[in-house]
Amino acid sequence: MFLQQIINGIVVGSVYALTAMGATLVYGIMRILDISNAGAYAIGAYVSFFFLMQTGSPIVALVAGVTLTAAFGFLVQKFLYAPLMNKSPNVSLIAGIGLFIFLQDFLRLVAGPQARELNFGTLLPSIQFPSLQLTLYGTWFLILGATAVLLFILWYLLNRSPIGLAWRATAQDLETAKAMGINTNRVVAFNFILGYGFAAVAGILVGILYNAVYPTMGDVPAYKMLAVIVLGGLGNPLGTVLAALVIGMAETLIGGYIGFFLPRDAIAFVVLILILLWRPQGLLGRRRTS
Repeated sequence: MFLQQIINGIVVGSVYALTAMGATLVYGIMRILDISNAGAYAIGAYVSFFFLMQTGSPIVALVAGVTLTAAFGFLVQKFLYAPLMNKSPNVSLIAGIGLFIFLQDFLRLVAGPQARELNFGTLLPSIQFPSLQLTLYGTWFLILGATAVLLFILWYLLNRSPIGLAWRATAQDLETAKAMGINTNRVVAFNFILGYGFAAVAGILVGILYNAVYPTMGDVPAYKMLAVIVLGGLGNPLGTVLAALVIGMAETLIGGYIGFFLPRDAIAFVVLILILLWRPQGLLGRRRTS
């Protein structure tokens, strides 16, 4: 039973990591919290649902959902955030919140308020271990495998590629990077494409896990994403992964062994407060010195 809860917590944390990674990358460069990234979570799921209904192919639905949502991220950067680059971060934050609300209402008008089935079929079989009282569900393998592959790709891009070097330079000092000849506009656009693609994968995987997509499915990820980003150290990709796993494990173990003394989704903020009392800079954040 304990092992089952541990694996369940890792699965939940993996989804949180994918959901928050895009906003982490954006904050690392632009120092703004991109709330609209949570809207990509729902858009990816709905685009996949539409293509699954039209083609019947899970592969086509998955590729279309991720690709079109990533393209949407590029448009958001170009037409929403780029004109606000020289404005106060609060202006960009409000614009992102407004876009997120618009996306929810748009999905409700286009697809209806009711939940839709995102049935990809049995992609991977479940495995049971009766002696250990353990069941490994096929969707768990899918989520863990997709998360591992995407995080490895992200690590490689950030640490072993020219675009990763440009990202680190831009994140450290955007103006200096621009003065040194780095195309910062391309780096920022790449961030949004990659981040919105990650959010789309998270939305699709959750849709597959619960066999449902609905217009407000980005509500909880929107504020859970903030808890993960802050706990991880604001703009630190590795910290985001660690924070997501901590929150996923805390929610699962507390719910499984202590009970929900308060709403499950509030546990993330209890964990956030307790850890920030110990490390105000987050798990892997750097302490600022004056």
